[in-house]
Amino acid sequence: MTKEQVLERLKFDVELRGLSKHTKAEYYTKVKIFQDHFNKPATELGVEDVREFLHYLTTKKKLASESVNTYNSGLRFLYGVTLNINLNLKQIPRHRILRKFPDILTQEEIQIIFNACDNLRDKCILMTLYGAGLRLSEVASLKVADIHSDKMQLFVRNAKGGKDRYALLSQANLEMLRAYWKTYRPKEWLFCSRNNTGTHITPRAVENLFNKYVSKAKITKNVTVHTLRHCFATHLLESGTSIYHIKQLLGHSNINTTCFYLHLVKIESLDVTSPLDRMAESEKANG
Repeated sequence: MTKEQVLERLKFDVELRGLSKHTKAEYYTKVKIFQDHFNKPATELGVEDVREFLHYLTTKKKLASESVNTYNSGLRFLYGVTLNINLNLKQIPRHRILRKFPDILTQEEIQIIFNACDNLRDKCILMTLYGAGLRLSEVASLKVADIHSDKMQLFVRNAKGGKDRYALLSQANLEMLRAYWKTYRPKEWLFCSRNNTGTHITPRAVENLFNKYVSKAKITKNVTVHTLRHCFATHLLESGTSIYHIKQLLGHSNINTTCFYLHLVKIESLDVTSPLDRMAESEKANG
C-alpha cells in the first residue's frame, strides 16, 4: 500500500464514523507528516517507529504536550482502525497535560479592547464572542438566521462534539448586531469573509483582529481569543450565576470541565470567612 492509499483509507474510516471535519483534517495531516518523516507508508512502520516519532516531536521539535497528543490520537486511529493493527498503547503513552490558570481580563480591560475597535464589524464580533461565551469556530460560522431575538438566544450549530445548542444573547449584543446588520446587510453568514464572497470569516481572521485590538489597547496579559470565553464564565460565576447554568451556556458535556472556572474566581468576590476567624470571634465572645 502506498502512502497515498493509506491516507485515502484513513479518510474513508473517519468519514464512516461521522467524525467532525476538524478531526478528519487533524488525523489526515498528522498521519501524512508521520509517513513523510520516514518516507514510508504506515504499513511498513510499527510501534517503535511511532515511539521514535513522538519522541522526536517532543525533544527535537519541542511541541507542546497538547500538540503531541493530537499526533498520538491520529496514529492510534490509523493503526487501530484503518490498518486494524493492535498496538501496545502502554508503549505510546499520552502526555500528561498540566493545566495552568489562564490570564483573565477584567470587564474594564474588555471594554478598553471594544473601544479600541476601529470598525463596527470587528467590535460586533468581539462583543458576540464575550457576550455569549462562544468558541472561535462558533462565532465565525454564525448565520443571520441563528439570531433569535424573540427568545434572546443565539443558535450554535454543530459545535464541539457535533452538538447544537443555544447560547445567551444579551441586550447590548443584540443592539450591536442590529446596528451591524443595518450597515453591512449580511445575507447568509453573519460575519462574511472580506476575501471570498459567499463564505464566512475564517477563525484565523478572527484571531488576527483580536490580537490587533489587544495590542492597540495596550493589554499586556497573555491572552488569546479563547480568553473571552474564559472571561464570560468567570465573570458569570463572580456575579453569582450557578455553575450548572454556566455549563449549559458553554455547551460542556461534563460538569467537571465547567468546575475548572471555580478556580479562576477571585477570592474576594466569594465573601467567605475562614473558619479560623469564626473560631477567634467565638473565643472573644465567650471570653
